[in-house]
Amino acid sequence: MSVTAAPTTELADEALGVLRELTGRADAVFREGQDAAVAALVERRQRAFVVQRTGWGKSAVYFVSTALLRRRGAGPTLLVSPLLALMRDQVAAAARAGIKAVEISSANATEWDDVAARLAADDVDVLLVSPERLTNPRFREEQLPGLVSRCGLLVVDEAHCVSDWGHDFRPDYRRIRDLLGQLPEGTPVLATTATATERVVADVAEQLGAGGVAGAPAPVTVVRGPLARDSLRLGVLRLDTDRARLAWLAAHLSDLPGSGIVYTLTVAAAEETAALLRDAGHEVRAYTGRLDDADRRDAEEALRENRVKALVATSALGMGFDKPDLGFVVHLGAPSSPVSYDQQVGRAGRAVAHADVLLLPGPEDLAIWQWFATSSMPRQDHAAAVLSAMADGKAWSVARLETVADVRRSRLELLLKVLAVDGAVERVQGGWRSTGRPWVYDADRYARVTQTREAEQRAMLAYARPADSAECRMAFLQAALDDPTAAPCGRCDVCAGAWYSADVPSAAVAAASARLDRPGVELAPRAQWPTGADRLGVDVKGKIAAGDQVEAGRAVARLTDLGWGQRLRTLLGDDGVGGVATLAEDLEAPSIEEDPDAALDVTHRVIRPGLPSDAPPDDELLRACAGVLGSWDWAQRPAAVVAMPSRRRPALISGVAEGLARLGRLPYLGHLDLVAGGPTGQPGGNSAFRLAGVWGRIAVGEELRSRLAAVDGPVLLVDDLADSRWTVTVAGRELRRAGARAVLPFVLALTA
Repeated sequence: MSVTAAPTTELADEALGVLRELTGRADAVFREGQDAAVAALVERRQRAFVVQRTGWGKSAVYFVSTALLRRRGAGPTLLVSPLLALMRDQVAAAARAGIKAVEISSANATEWDDVAARLAADDVDVLLVSPERLTNPRFREEQLPGLVSRCGLLVVDEAHCVSDWGHDFRPDYRRIRDLLGQLPEGTPVLATTATATERVVADVAEQLGAGGVAGAPAPVTVVRGPLARDSLRLGVLRLDTDRARLAWLAAHLSDLPGSGIVYTLTVAAAEETAALLRDAGHEVRAYTGRLDDADRRDAEEALRENRVKALVATSALGMGFDKPDLGFVVHLGAPSSPVSYDQQVGRAGRAVAHADVLLLPGPEDLAIWQWFATSSMPRQDHAAAVLSAMADGKAWSVARLETVADVRRSRLELLLKVLAVDGAVERVQGGWRSTGRPWVYDADRYARVTQTREAEQRAMLAYARPADSAECRMAFLQAALDDPTAAPCGRCDVCAGAWYSADVPSAAVAAASARLDRPGVELAPRAQWPTGADRLGVDVKGKIAAGDQVEAGRAVARLTDLGWGQRLRTLLGDDGVGGVATLAEDLEAPSIEEDPDAALDVTHRVIRPGLPSDAPPDDELLRACAGVLGSWDWAQRPAAVVAMPSRRRPALISGVAEGLARLGRLPYLGHLDLVAGGPTGQPGGNSAFRLAGVWGRIAVGEELRSRLAAVDGPVLLVDDLADSRWTVTVAGRELRRAGARAVLPFVLALTA
């Protein structure tokens, strides 16, 4: 139901005074529904779910309510919020109204004791925590019980994350249902979001009602308003190539109003795009999960203060960033659903009359989405392996669990969170421990969620149609959120015609091509053997001996790069972009421990069907490889070339190796040998399993060994793809032990 009861006159006057302190404006008034939501929380101590467009003022509701409840003797507000940037903005906003707000997060660990002391002294009005913090053993044991017992108000921000069906579902958010059941009777609860379909609203409202009196569901008041953003002018510009999209942006970025955000789907694209725009004379910065916290803060402030035209960002700059006068949002590549797209474009036009929003979709978008559709779903075989190992009742570290389940660490951590929320395991000091409760793989539930994700992808493809075959962009986004007020906006490129130029200057295309065609990235050598390898039959640990190591290598490109990365994805087909290529640390993912990018090594897989037949390299690829070698600042030039053995691409790998030997006038020594069929296992798992799969399965044959004896200098080792880097590490070790003075790995592509 909707809130209709306004506050009493006395409360209304008091609440208005707090609002004006919060905004710093003597003429500020409540927007429709804000004062009624405050009354529901303060006067009637109810549970409320507010679904309102970005910029409506949801934070004003909980800060005003906090101030009023504190004046009435209530304890501090516990605010569960997903992103550090959002926390920082809200702490600053609260201070304007005299509200003492602090956070507990991974970014301020040195301040936790001080925060605890202030909480004990009742000197905190609002404590902001991430949902992940609710699972932290120290916080759960030392702080949470006291907070729950005297909590004056519980706020769940970005509450769509609670729902399996929300576009940004996070397992830790499901712990909030348990938290609700622990609250003292009469504790008001507020959940807020700007993006929720009717299905998500119903799901969140049901969970919000958990833990009522005597176990009965508590009544939940839903406050839902129209979601249209009258300031936004939406458009979609379809261009055929990545260089055309970048060239358009370089030529037209200055045409966009004010300062804004350019979103990309990968870290590599953000960094490459920012570099190209700077070359074109634009003041921009890249904003990704590879920035440390201080650099993120500095970049955020640069945008807020209009010292840059744009931040070129991944989803690291997500729903938590607040700049009310943001003038534009451009997407190079589309998010996987209209709902998540609506969330990101909602950053613009909050305090300005007009803001421009443009989507430049790419042909690779659908392939990227296919992994996201199931990224929060545990694999049954991984879960079974973990639970079987933990049946001993002891605490298991994540590193130790990597030796029982062949899954990358961040995927393993996500699996543990899902199991913990389902009650099968719990986080304890020293790692994770089984609770002994039975766990059943809910295949039907995961299938339903997967179907929902696929429907969202189809909807996003429909949104991105050309204007002559699409419906009103804003009405489409409203309908995707089940907004009954959806109607043509009269401003978008469908309603009013294209408001943007489609011209792509040839000079801009040439500049973009020159940067994108520039090959060469470093391949960092492995320095440590993976933890737990000895438990998989590989008797090594600690540092790799200097005499066994390879040197820093080179690749033509990362598969996630623009330019050569896209060409190599096509060349390597399914092997390069699907089962083998786990684009770790490059496609952005939801956060672990408050940091939106702490989980960047979650296994993001870009899937493309088909596998090209093996063939020798063409002249263009060989020229690119030669260009990489020509710019390689090695200490000593290679003296010979060796190829990696290949079961799938012998012609390609040997062709590259022989071609480089010919161009460099170096002897080609042949290839290493496969032992017992060669490396085993599937790419994309963790280091221990990847090493075990290649250990003892590559050897230096007698003929190659004899040829090595005549080589006075480093050996160039050629392969097609580096994922975990254990193949070139083990192969290089074998070559070193066979007499090679040094090994310089060279691969066509890196997966990250």
